[in-house]
Amino acid sequence: MLIERIWAENDGRNYHYLVACPQSAEALLIDPLNAEACLTRARALGLRITQIFNTHEHRDHTGGNAAVVAATGAAVLAHTAAADRIGGVTRSMKGGDVVRVGHTVELTCLDTPGHTRAHLCLYAESRGSLPPALFSGDTLFNAGVGNCLHGGDPQLLFETFADKLARLPDAARVYPGHDYLLRNLSFTLDREPSNSAAKEMARQYAELTGPLTPILTVAQERQINAFLRLGSPELIGRLDLKPASSAPPGPREVFLALRALRNRW
Repeated sequence: MLIERIWAENDGRNYHYLVACPQSAEALLIDPLNAEACLTRARALGLRITQIFNTHEHRDHTGGNAAVVAATGAAVLAHTAAADRIGGVTRSMKGGDVVRVGHTVELTCLDTPGHTRAHLCLYAESRGSLPPALFSGDTLFNAGVGNCLHGGDPQLLFETFADKLARLPDAARVYPGHDYLLRNLSFTLDREPSNSAAKEMARQYAELTGPLTPILTVAQERQINAFLRLGSPELIGRLDLKPASSAPPGPREVFLALRALRNRW
């Protein structure tokens, strides 16, 4: 499996991904906005885009669909509940469905509502020397999570993390829909100032711009992402929660408080 990250060159700091079969040179394009950048990179790599996958319906993840389809004739895959809002979808998907690319690539759809009520991530199991890969759209960012302000639900987002993402192996590599790493690290350190892993990563990448931020693993996210550190006593203490009983706040309460705080931070 070949994975190529493409920078959208926009204020939203979007990433697009080509996931290709090296045997057939067929490629899946994930969340196109800058169609020309995607088409140019595919041509440079000798790849044929045969499918487009939209993780969700927001325009910054679907805006390049029409131009890519016009240039390649690619099929468009998206969540069945988002298909009408996206338009032009030729294959409706749901959690558990498999996307096949060429002869060698299989990705499983994970139903991951929260940022929107119809959101899918794609997950590739490890194969040979290749580690697992998660294409997380706007559900999981490096050191952060998606907001729920435009058709989402923070309760659903918590359940997505608790029921699905928390079970991913440490070795899985995370391919998010945007580059918000440094801003999200600042939030982690605001909530957990003693987090040495977040401090070191913020120092290491403070001078980077554009598409140069790292591809992180789930293990790294568990160290630097406040939303995956819901049991941290320091983080909990700085939230100043007022539990209804003497029991410490649970993961859901901490997650929701963090998400609400991040909305205005």
